[in-house]
Amino acid sequence: MTNSIIHEVRAIREQHAASFGFDLDRIFADLQARQNKHAAEGWTVIPAPVSPPPETDLALQRTRFAHR
Repeated sequence: MTNSIIHEVRAIREQHAASFGFDLDRIFADLQARQNKHAAEGWTVIPAPVSPPPETDLALQRTRFAHR
């Protein structure tokens, strides 16, 4: 894809991860803190699904996304 919005989002995500030394624990803690801050400010935080949707045809999914 050559969408400029996708490139911008990926650049921001890369910059955010780099600011924490690509440490997943620190990135996760920062994202949780931001979420808690937004919730305290009155933003609606949508919880993650309790269970993921069933994985029906993994072979088809692998084929579909194999050429990324």
